[in-house]
Amino acid sequence: MGEHADAVDLAVIGAGPCGLAAGIAARRAGVSCTLFDRGCVVSSISSYPTHMTFFSTADRLEIGGVPFVVVGEKPTRREALRYYQRLADEFDLDVRQYEEVTDVAPDEGGRGFRLSTRTATGAGHIYRATHVVVATGYFDSPNLLGIPGEDLPNVRHNYREPHVYFRQRCVVVGGGNSAVDAALELQRWGAAVTIVHFEPALDPNIKPWVRPEIEARLRDGHIAARFAARLAEVRAGSVLIRDEATGAVEELPTDWVLAMTGYTPDGRMLRSLGVAFDPETGIPRHDPETMETNVSGVYIAGVLTAGYNANKVFIENGRGHGERIAAHVSGKVGGARQPVRGKAG
Repeated sequence: MGEHADAVDLAVIGAGPCGLAAGIAARRAGVSCTLFDRGCVVSSISSYPTHMTFFSTADRLEIGGVPFVVVGEKPTRREALRYYQRLADEFDLDVRQYEEVTDVAPDEGGRGFRLSTRTATGAGHIYRATHVVVATGYFDSPNLLGIPGEDLPNVRHNYREPHVYFRQRCVVVGGGNSAVDAALELQRWGAAVTIVHFEPALDPNIKPWVRPEIEARLRDGHIAARFAARLAEVRAGSVLIRDEATGAVEELPTDWVLAMTGYTPDGRMLRSLGVAFDPETGIPRHDPETMETNVSGVYIAGVLTAGYNANKVFIENGRGHGERIAAHVSGKVGGARQPVRGKAG
């Protein structure tokens, strides 16, 4: 196992937009920083539907003060991927892609933390850092339905693109924006779509430019729906749907189930370090001014700060976490260091 003797001031676990923002802020503050991600840079955005358009405008997705210039009114997934790639290059960030942090523990020498990592090829490494930021997002921990058959290979908790579902019978679970976007695109590309949602109607926060189309598709029957209903079981070639009011169970022939039920941040790494969580909200205990948790030297950034309400924090209100962290760490390691600037200044 390779061991890196020199400790960095800051190790950032997660190279999503909020992790990159922490790396950029550290760079500007003269704080040495290495970022790690089990996937690629902004891997969460790479897992979005291929032709997705963001709800937010480009200026709300900007980090590091670098303008995000787009062609249309709202940025696309492809434009966002290129923008965040550019930032990693412009600020010359030390990003270890496809290198998963498998363990973080207090360093035996009493100065910071010891990080164990594993690369995509299976190689193990040890790093040391005096401070750690956990900015891991939530796309690796979907909200499970908890029903029989959920582990079958035709059940998916994410949606990428519609072609693979051509002429397939698809059940989309959920009534929010992700479910509606998937249902509409699947129907346009030749799938037979049924929405199953436990509420009596679609969520009230459906994007205003999308709502008229989904409501028209539901009215004309091009997309079917079972509202006030839940998936009770997935079988080979069908699903069981239970009506919430009557308890009646319907068996519906189905090829694929797309459970668009959202995600919950994974707090296991923070708990292993001794970070406390609010039992009601699921929010890690931290100082919102510095983002430092109740464990000295351990910080959080991004959606982890939202606890169970993951939709509360997005790029636009999580991108500022990095500046608070860098300012606090800089003060602790000796802010007299000369600020370091990347190519973007």
